[in-house]
Amino acid sequence: MRVTNLKDKKIASDYVAIECLKLIQAQPKTILGLATGNTMTDVYPRFSELLNANDVDLSHVQTFNLDEYVGLEPKHSQSYYTYMHQLLFDHNDSWQTSNIHIPQGNVDDLEDEAQRYEESLKRIGQPDLQLLGIGENGHIGFNEPGTSFDSETRVVDLTESTIKANSVNFDNIEDVPKQAVSMGLNSIMRAKRIILLAFGERKRDAIKRLLNEEVSENLPASILHNHPNVEVIVDDTIYKNL
Repeated sequence: MRVTNLKDKKIASDYVAIECLKLIQAQPKTILGLATGNTMTDVYPRFSELLNANDVDLSHVQTFNLDEYVGLEPKHSQSYYTYMHQLLFDHNDSWQTSNIHIPQGNVDDLEDEAQRYEESLKRIGQPDLQLLGIGENGHIGFNEPGTSFDSETRVVDLTESTIKANSVNFDNIEDVPKQAVSMGLNSIMRAKRIILLAFGERKRDAIKRLLNEEVSENLPASILHNHPNVEVIVDDTIYKNL
């Protein structure tokens, strides 16, 4: 696990966008694992800008998102479907809808949806690059503390701390979904390369714990110590206080 301080969110986001661009240029059939949340809001617009500047053909690129809220229609303003289309997919004409994979959180049979998504992950293959953020309690995806390291895509209950953290994007905390469909820790670990981004004081303790505590299911992100190719990218705020 390599930790690099790229000083601020903008430089870090530029770095990740460039890494994604280079990967697709070298490997047109790239599989990307994508994260959402406030950490990634600068990554995808920059990535789109670079894709268009280089006239990159995306027709063979596959993407898999980590998660989606239960109960939200895809076109809901706070769904991760909307997030990804607004920040990335709507800005490049060669993305293929059939190659964009985002769990559905508004289906009648959520367990079946989770199984379908996991089977798609396994059938299409290992992501060449998985992007991750980290929750204040050390979660990755929506894999909360106590999640089994063997977990795969499933329906999860969100903790109160996660609901509170995500409430900044909703009018009222009561509007924040209480569940999500999320890739599991085992699903995430199948990626060939992982980049985790973390910025600001609110993420400092989670990164400290990730770097200093032993591997434990009580700290879901700690499983990344068992992966051979992980980069942790932080800003000054975190790095100077580690």
